[in-house]
Amino acid sequence: MLKWLLLLLGATCFYLWLKGKKQAKFNAAQETQTKAKQAKIPEPQAIVQCQYCRVHMPQSEAIAQEDRFYCSTEHVNCIDSQGWAGFTHWRPSPNQDHRPDGVIPDLAVIHHISLPPGEFKDRDCTPFIVDFFQNKLNPALHPYFQEIADQRVSSHFLISRKGEVIQCVSTQNKAWHAGLSSFLGREKCNDFSIGIELEGDNNHAFEEIQYQALTHLSKHLQAAYPNIQFAGHSDIAPDRKTDPGIQFDWDKFQAKTQILLDKFPYGLDSR
Repeated sequence: MLKWLLLLLGATCFYLWLKGKKQAKFNAAQETQTKAKQAKIPEPQAIVQCQYCRVHMPQSEAIAQEDRFYCSTEHVNCIDSQGWAGFTHWRPSPNQDHRPDGVIPDLAVIHHISLPPGEFKDRDCTPFIVDFFQNKLNPALHPYFQEIADQRVSSHFLISRKGEVIQCVSTQNKAWHAGLSSFLGREKCNDFSIGIELEGDNNHAFEEIQYQALTHLSKHLQAAYPNIQFAGHSDIAPDRKTDPGIQFDWDKFQAKTQILLDKFPYGLDSR
């Protein structure tokens, strides 16, 4: 009797072992199949919106510009409905206010700026200008900064010595760049103008890449504002200002942009 019980017990153990082995094999196969199915399921993509036309698209298909996204190069190179250019670096300035009701800008004023004066030839000084427009300039960094620390100014665009285009104010708003000024008998040029600062001064030629950036910007300003004309700060404030100065080549600017001569009411002579 004991012999049969031992045989039965052995058979039962063998059966359970064999069953467990088959179950483990089955479980492994199931796990492999599950992993294969999961591998075929794509990860959900982040959906972003074009800054210009507001169309939604997967982030992997979008063109990134800083923390913004665009659906096409064409839209990167446009000024959107809020007055911001997609191809620029956005560094908003608090020194702005609204244009008078119904006023559409029809004048681009070209300036130059250098902080500290003339030092751009030896180091990157563009961040100082951005800080100045954002009221963040540290007066302890340079004696000249102490002189201008209380000034509140801005410009719509700044073009660095490296050709970077930085936008500080929407073209729909009024930047504080022209001051006391008059354009062909029209006072308060800030009301109807767009300010463009070139990093430079009266003693150094502007860089070729700055002309290229200015040309690109000007073409898109013309597309957005077909009636826009071009003048220097010295043209609208001759008793106070000399910029963009004798180093700015108006002929080169006009030749590169092919802007019609009647859009330069003060001519193309350096001044």
